[in-house]
Amino acid sequence: MVELNNTKTKFSNLYKTADGSDRAYIEAKKIKTLWFNTGTLCNIECKNCYIESSPKNDRLVYLTFNEVKKFIDECIENQLGTEEIGITGGEPFMNKDIIQIIDYSLKNNFKTLVLSNAMKPMLNRKEALLKIKNKDLTIRVSIDHYTKEKHELIRGKGSYDTMLEGLNWLSENNFNYSLATRLLWDESEDELRENFSKFIIDNNLKLDAKFKTDLVTFTEMDENKDTPEITTACWGILNKNPDEVMCSWSRMVVKKKDKLTPTVIACTLLPYDENFDLGENLTNSMKKIYLNHKHCSKFCVLGGSSCS
Repeated sequence: MVELNNTKTKFSNLYKTADGSDRAYIEAKKIKTLWFNTGTLCNIECKNCYIESSPKNDRLVYLTFNEVKKFIDECIENQLGTEEIGITGGEPFMNKDIIQIIDYSLKNNFKTLVLSNAMKPMLNRKEALLKIKNKDLTIRVSIDHYTKEKHELIRGKGSYDTMLEGLNWLSENNFNYSLATRLLWDESEDELRENFSKFIIDNNLKLDAKFKTDLVTFTEMDENKDTPEITTACWGILNKNPDEVMCSWSRMVVKKKDKLTPTVIACTLLPYDENFDLGENLTNSMKKIYLNHKHCSKFCVLGGSSCS
């Protein structure tokens, strides 16, 4: 890993790090998880949202059912090794085609993960969700802290109680669901899980905070903070297998506001970076991905985080 004082030279060359070392890269062997960003519009605006979702941000416009179907069909027809469909936003339940999209994924026997804030857009779809409830469907609810005060510091006044209403509805109706939180507070992950355990008990939720599938924690992403570049030598130094990194087994489909058709992105965290735009075809997106971004280093390689 390369650490220099002159951070302006970092992440500026696709193939070389600041000291001239070979930049690490990932080679995708399959697309185990295919993500769809159904649009960046959201009912709330969170501080430090990595994708800048808000009630006004439509840089990624709504994907239609037919656009999503095309890529799911390509996974099946070209046997890309896909096992899971991930759906994110923005708030996915604001997309008018969301129920049809989820239903098509489930009918094709994919495990289907939907990321939501569990607020009004989801609650407005209760009847439709009950009709398509399935053992392969999981709704992962974002909660920035187990306390109302800190959650609302990030998500705004009134967001905590509505989120709890959505969580309780999912639990009462026996949906598969989980929680996702960020490691941005001054407490260790062990402390965080212990306190979330109390939150779960207090709210009668059917979860166990000790399990990483029930409570997913994410390394905080801050592009203003320095982070080492990842070289080809780092795999040995870190004792890390590049096949563990998210872009070796996943892709995300987005539709940019200025484009007529959806495109495939190498990473769920970098929807706006043209260097990670791999074109309009999933099969052709199976190429080398050079880890030329701070998120590659901090979130994926050093942080060990994964969106799936």
